[in-house]
Amino acid sequence: MVVEGSQAIKDGVMLTAKLMVVAAKTAPKAKGVDNIVIKILDSKEELEVLAKKMEELAQVYGEDRWRRDADNVRRSDVVVLIGCKVIDIGVETPRIWRLDANTVLSIVNLGIAIGSAVKTASILNVDNRIMFTVGVAAQELGIIDADYVLGIPLSATSKNIYFDRVWPKPSR
Repeated sequence: MVVEGSQAIKDGVMLTAKLMVVAAKTAPKAKGVDNIVIKILDSKEELEVLAKKMEELAQVYGEDRWRRDADNVRRSDVVVLIGCKVIDIGVETPRIWRLDANTVLSIVNLGIAIGSAVKTASILNVDNRIMFTVGVAAQELGIIDADYVLGIPLSATSKNIYFDRVWPKPSR
């Protein structure tokens, strides 16, 4: 069987996304309670819908970073969404804490899962960037059912598209 380089890259990026899911799911969790929710978007149509929502949110929030990140999503091969549901992990909130311990630990679980996922992508030489903007747009679209979400676009090109990101010109 002969596989063209472009197809091998596409397959490799999807395999990386799947391995990132494994890394996120098997990452340590507070008291062993799994509150992590994960989705993979891989079609250009899905990525375009996500990017358009991010551009809408640029208008809502008046921040150009949403448009910059939307451009990165369009140029990506895959987007991995990792979120968490805030659940009762069974921890009492210490009196000195200002935030609920279950919320804090749920978000800590998310951070550990995200770190494990991007470590996996890095080991496999797939460029990635953790984006808050992607997660918010995915939540707004109802793509993922989680209380907090971050998105990780993936790309495999000769130059990392997330490294020298260009800020769009302000819209008027």
